[in-house]
Amino acid sequence: MRRFPSASALIGATKPDVPVIGVRPHAAARAARWFIEHFPGDVAYAYKANSSVFLLGALYGAGIRHFDVASLPEIEDAATIPGAHLHFMHPVKSRTTIRRAFSEFGVRSFALDSEDELKKIMEETGGCRDLTLWVRLAVAPKNSRIPLDRKFGAAGAKAARLLIKARQAARELGMTFHVGSQTETPEAYVQALAEVGRLIAKAGVVLDRLDVGGGFPSVYTGAAPMPLSAYICAISEGVERLPIADRCRLMCEPGRALVAEAESLIVRVNARRGTELFINDGGYGTLFDAAHLNFTYPTRLVSRPVEINEAYGNFAFWGPTCDTIDNMKGPFSLPEKITEGDYIEIGNTGAYGRAMGGRFNGYGAFEEAILLDEPMRTMYPTWSAESGEDVAQQA
Repeated sequence: MRRFPSASALIGATKPDVPVIGVRPHAAARAARWFIEHFPGDVAYAYKANSSVFLLGALYGAGIRHFDVASLPEIEDAATIPGAHLHFMHPVKSRTTIRRAFSEFGVRSFALDSEDELKKIMEETGGCRDLTLWVRLAVAPKNSRIPLDRKFGAAGAKAARLLIKARQAARELGMTFHVGSQTETPEAYVQALAEVGRLIAKAGVVLDRLDVGGGFPSVYTGAAPMPLSAYICAISEGVERLPIADRCRLMCEPGRALVAEAESLIVRVNARRGTELFINDGGYGTLFDAAHLNFTYPTRLVSRPVEINEAYGNFAFWGPTCDTIDNMKGPFSLPEKITEGDYIEIGNTGAYGRAMGGRFNGYGAFEEAILLDEPMRTMYPTWSAESGEDVAQQA
């Protein structure tokens, strides 16, 4: 793969006809080192966020060995990583998937949120006792962009009964929850951990593992999450109040926080109509979250130098398909003089961007290149593993 100092250098050299994903492996590695240094337990990368081999290599090189996987294809892919510990954290799985994950790929770590799922796991693993079973709890979202509480999770008396039955079946009993994607305040973890404490007391079980899930944020235009250190402090303080022994091992499942900064998207303007720009990727491609969840990514013009004191305006994007929902409202800040043929870098698209892309209308193809500069926005600007510093985490 070709390497360029920046997106501007790439455009100056190639003038691509299709969108380009600019990959910054060094950003993923930095994020992984931060989590490994600061989180008091195992850091399991949420595989669904981005399975680029370049980013997986960077995460692995930084020390990531645990992976949250949710499907057989993810397991097949992640199983090729040397020394990988795979955690099958989807709470509802087919019997075939459970059986193959267990027998062909050696998976021994499974999430569940019902007694029916527990029965399936025990039957398809032949009653194996050498399992880590994670009971998924339903917890209320708080300040998350994508709440995840309605589809999965047990609560109340059902959760307590499930904990007791899973304790009897498993070598290791775990509890897990997810506070929602892009959670912008740590209080969500405080509330969830309090619910963990209530259920431990209600069920009277001994816990071996505790997974605080994902939800750790990245930084986008208009999003102002608290520093990641505040999340770690809130989790540590919440865990201290739980009735668990020191041997209970923690785990987290960051996805967005590890890879959002590690990719950007470079698109061409095919037409301008007032403050609307028609670009060559969109909501059926890498910009799914911008079209359907109203994420506003940082943007900059990269096809020419911006003049000193040049005026900026707010723009909306239309994607290349013929569908009218292929629209990214933004607003995206760009120079007022932007015109057809210009190129835009759209930053921090590394989380779920390429994973959500399709080929509707024949679009969706892209090129890739390594970019050597820094991400447009970062949660990690002053930290390094050598210094341990973590001063100002948001640009």
